[in-house]
Amino acid sequence: MDGFLDGDVDSPITMLNLLKFKEKAEYEDGRETNLTGKEAYSIYGQEVIEHLEKVGAKLIFQGRVNRLMLGEVEELWDSFALAKYPSRKAMLEMMLDSDYQKSEEHRSAGLEGQLNIEIKDGDL
Repeated sequence: MDGFLDGDVDSPITMLNLLKFKEKAEYEDGRETNLTGKEAYSIYGQEVIEHLEKVGAKLIFQGRVNRLMLGEVEELWDSFALAKYPSRKAMLEMMLDSDYQKSEEHRSAGLEGQLNIEIKDGDL
């Protein structure tokens, strides 16, 4: 998040989220659960649609990672999602919203790891 509010904070961004799920969900408050990491993240995924809409953002595409076609990695990500935000400011507004923070507990419980990659429209 270092530098997130540096530079252009008003133009649209797309976030590529690469996701790796825990085998079993683990909630920070220690609650017992029978959910897998993927199931806990799915709760977050359903709730985040409303949070995105509140700030004028939207989920563009999501899916399961099937295979690596080119390159080398130690391990593939399980899933990915693309979300388009009107700006970095809008994304930050969502992240600071108390309702979003309640939903976030399911994201944290379900994820073993995550990469969030900011993408801007433009030339290659």
